Amino acid sequence: MTLASFVEALFNFAFYYPFFMAYLWITGAVYYFFYREHAEKRAVNDPPPLPEQPPGVTFIVPCHDEGQNARETIAALLGQDYPDFEVLAVNDASSDETGKILDEMAMLSDHLRVIHFETNQGKAMGLRAGAIAAKNEILICIDGDAILDRYAARWLVWHFIKGPRVGAVTGNPRVRNRTTLLGKIQAGEFSSIIGLIKRAQRIYGRVFTVSGVVAAFRRTALQKVGYWKLDMVTEDIDISWSLQLNQWDVRYEPNALCHILMPETLDGLWRQRLRWAQGGIEVLRRRFRELATWRNRRMWMVGVELIVSTFWAYTMGFVFVVWVAGQIFTLPPALHVSAVLPGWSGVMLGMTCLLQFAISLLIDNRYEPRSLGRYYYWMIWYPMVYWAIQAAASMAAVPKALHKRRGSRAVWVSPDRGFRPETED
Repeated sequence: MTLASFVEALFNFAFYYPFFMAYLWITGAVYYFFYREHAEKRAVNDPPPLPEQPPGVTFIVPCHDEGQNARETIAALLGQDYPDFEVLAVNDASSDETGKILDEMAMLSDHLRVIHFETNQGKAMGLRAGAIAAKNEILICIDGDAILDRYAARWLVWHFIKGPRVGAVTGNPRVRNRTTLLGKIQAGEFSSIIGLIKRAQRIYGRVFTVSGVVAAFRRTALQKVGYWKLDMVTEDIDISWSLQLNQWDVRYEPNALCHILMPETLDGLWRQRLRWAQGGIEVLRRRFRELATWRNRRMWMVGVELIVSTFWAYTMGFVFVVWVAGQIFTLPPALHVSAVLPGWSGVMLGMTCLLQFAISLLIDNRYEPRSLGRYYYWMIWYPMVYWAIQAAASMAAVPKALHKRRGSRAVWVSPDRGFRPETED
């Protein structure tokens, strides 16, 4: 292969890989919608019926400096439409008034228990402690700044009742801070990208990860895989792979809504995406031998997609560097990049993105009627802003993940929660 043909192949891959993946996700998600969501004909507030003696549920809420959010989060859990539950809040060495608020609320409700850590132990340890101290078999874990929909527990528990091999069920996060451009884009992203991909992954094989902000687990399954690892930067990706590599099923329940806060600054968004990308590489590195076995072949697509998407990020970085160099130096014709944004292929890719956003928003509109459509306009910025951030985060994450010392504890670092809305959509 000549240099010219090799570089041309790289350029084509850089621009056509997202084109191919978009249609792959669209096809799987549409099939999922008609085969499962549309066939059920249920609304969010019309959850499936529970048996006469439903399994008890323990809500686990690891908290670190959640003074502004803890009261609202716990109140939403105590108001769940579920017959048998407890709330277990884990205060992980908060430096604000989180512990005081939780203790005050525990005095007013027999459903709430509080565990206090003296030193920062990290979210994974908080989840571990909650799982061990829980009274019930079904555990629903949510972040300390999330607001769980009233009927979410019923939707999540239904899967465990119907499937004895179900180890985890991930819910449907909805962004609630939407006052800035980044907030508006992320509201569309969680529908058109994250929700769409989770639907498609359920059709094609395995789910890459449960949502760390809202996920339910079978405690027996967690015991079998050794709970959450304490040295992984993303405990949600790690536990998802652990369960599925041990033949437990992980499902997606779009009716289990959970309203969350997301970063609304570029710095906060960068740190979040870097952590997500690093977490994926860490898990791939640790689980690669298990992944490569024939027994775990249903996970191959998840692993291959992670590897190829990381290679795509480096390819995009290479294209950008060559383009910048071409503005300064005279490069061989084979390395000539006339523009970072392609011509007709860029138009095709842009139209594909808009089609993907439109289809996913139509699917998800049933969960936020007359709300999501207004964000379609803002999604035009997604490929320009988020693809660049994601590519850069993936490139930066690989060396961080490869050089991280195994056993190094992952502890809390308070994230950017954006600008809290005075009223919710």
